[in-house]
Amino acid sequence: MAVLLAYISVVLIWATTPLTIQWSSHSLSFIAAVLLRMAIALAIGLVINAVLRRKLFAQARAWQVYAAGAIGIFPNMPVVYWSAQFIPSGLVAVVFAMSPFVTGLMTLVLLKHNPFSARRVFALCLALTGLVVIFYHQLQFDLRAAYGVAGILLSCFLFSFSSVLVKKLDVKVDAFSQALGTLSFALPCLLVTWWFMDGHIPTSVSMKSLAAVGYLAIFGSLVGAALFFYVLANMSPTAVSLITFMTPVLALILGAWVGHETLGLQLWTGAGLVVIALLLYMDLSSGGWFFSALRRNIFRTEPLNLVKAHVDKYK
Repeated sequence: MAVLLAYISVVLIWATTPLTIQWSSHSLSFIAAVLLRMAIALAIGLVINAVLRRKLFAQARAWQVYAAGAIGIFPNMPVVYWSAQFIPSGLVAVVFAMSPFVTGLMTLVLLKHNPFSARRVFALCLALTGLVVIFYHQLQFDLRAAYGVAGILLSCFLFSFSSVLVKKLDVKVDAFSQALGTLSFALPCLLVTWWFMDGHIPTSVSMKSLAAVGYLAIFGSLVGAALFFYVLANMSPTAVSLITFMTPVLALILGAWVGHETLGLQLWTGAGLVVIALLLYMDLSSGGWFFSALRRNIFRTEPLNLVKAHVDKYK
């Protein structure tokens, strides 16, 4: 039950993240928005850690997984924020939905495990076709938008590499410590990058930016990261990356409804191909436990150990 709720929460947080990233840069430079978000998240996390009297480096090799996880924040997050300037928020989530395929490649390279069947290879080709449709549409719409698509693809590689590397190191660290340690390793790099790229302290910040930064700091970086690492610890990297199957559609709807973003037929076609590809890529061995657990929890409560048995079976 706990893993199920964490999984759903991560989906919802990730679906709202692209739009709030754009809002956070309303009166801030993209690198300042990233830095402020992570600084607030780390400050809150350190206070909670001190109150609970927890040790951040209780394990001898904890720093290794913190450093590996930090790649998902730096240089990944500056790349995401920079790219979000050029493309609609919904499209950010759609392109990032390529993560399961990239994670599969990283699993093959780093974990020496081949997750690709004939069906998954076909799904990858279908997803690439959808990406080409999206990319061509963005080139027609705005040449700068191509930079945004390319940047989010780079983010996919950074995120997948970080996730699989954390799994490969296999150091037992609780989810909150992982999130806090990751922020601790990433923040100095963000600070140096902000100094060289911006170095300007804004005299006024809009409420829109402040609200978005606050939401991203608490839910996106702290709560979301802790839940993500908790899910990652209890599932395979490929299964975790299937979160991105659900977020694109939600992000597109939010972008059009809340952000008033215009999405053409060609873009919807490309997004549809990517989502269909993800459906083909997802098999029962990596994702079926989620849906069966969901059905059981709608009608009756199931003990956590039974759900975990499904997860352990398919790792």
